[in-house]
Amino acid sequence: MIRHALIFWISIALAAWGLVTEFMIRGLAALSIFILPLVLLAMLYYAYKIVPGRTNGGPGRPRTKVKPSAKTMSKVAGIRKTQAASPGKRKTYPFQVIEGSKGKNDDQLPKYH
Repeated sequence: MIRHALIFWISIALAAWGLVTEFMIRGLAALSIFILPLVLLAMLYYAYKIVPGRTNGGPGRPRTKVKPSAKTMSKVAGIRKTQAASPGKRKTYPFQVIEGSKGKNDDQLPKYH
């Protein structure tokens, strides 16, 4: 982890040194180097943050309503009735407890072997 931090700070120091020497040589014209990367970053930000929000039916776009079939509605109504009818009962699961034989013959087998 220290090695990664060392590489990071060395690269930051070299970048700062390059900026300082560029400003000393070219003055404020050195800022023209940053125009293309800033435009690319702005386009990437727009592509990842703004555009996908509009394509999935954002607030200004009405959503298409899908009407379920009668068969689906009868299934959903049946499930809702069974859930509402038994709120105090426990759910039944398809698992079964298999009784073991460890605790049954305590007299015959030694506790530690």
